[in-house]
Amino acid sequence: MVKKTREKFIEVARQLFARKGVENTTMNDIASASDKGRRTIYTYFKSKREIFNAVIDNESEQLLARLRFIVAKPISPEEKLQEYVGCRLQTMREIVSRNGSLRAGFFRDVRKVDRARSIITRKEASLLMEILHEGIESGDFRIKNVKECALVIVNAIHGLDVPYIRDSLSQYGLGDERIQKVIADLILNGIIVR
Repeated sequence: MVKKTREKFIEVARQLFARKGVENTTMNDIASASDKGRRTIYTYFKSKREIFNAVIDNESEQLLARLRFIVAKPISPEEKLQEYVGCRLQTMREIVSRNGSLRAGFFRDVRKVDRARSIITRKEASLLMEILHEGIESGDFRIKNVKECALVIVNAIHGLDVPYIRDSLSQYGLGDERIQKVIADLILNGIIVR
């Protein structure tokens, strides 16, 4: 019951944040839309920031679940990396699109985006490290520092979130599938001739 109530608050808050914006949503709005009293919401969340972070955590967990599924697939490390890149970009587009006015905040407030990303970056890098280690063990990848490599790849992909979500690269003839292939090829093969 406790978990169910908490999850209901999170989902209602997500919907209100998406429709009205975080700034225009009050704790009273969330309690009222959840058919709960204000005291009840404060037993679960101390502030609107705390419930906002819970919404971000919930959305992030959906992304991580998809990425974990890819990491566990019985395919080559190269295929995993390609699927990881595509899934990461597409899932972020879905999350941002689903959350209405949060989308405007995503494009407007870089600090807020960075705070939200910091929650998930380590987890994403950890999953990516699994793929990279697997590639090293199979002899497919040659990487000197797996952790550094994973962090750089994750942050490079993060840097593509806004252009990918806005579809601004399509003006150069780069559709979703092509972007995903170019990124994966760049990560896997680089640009130097050996």
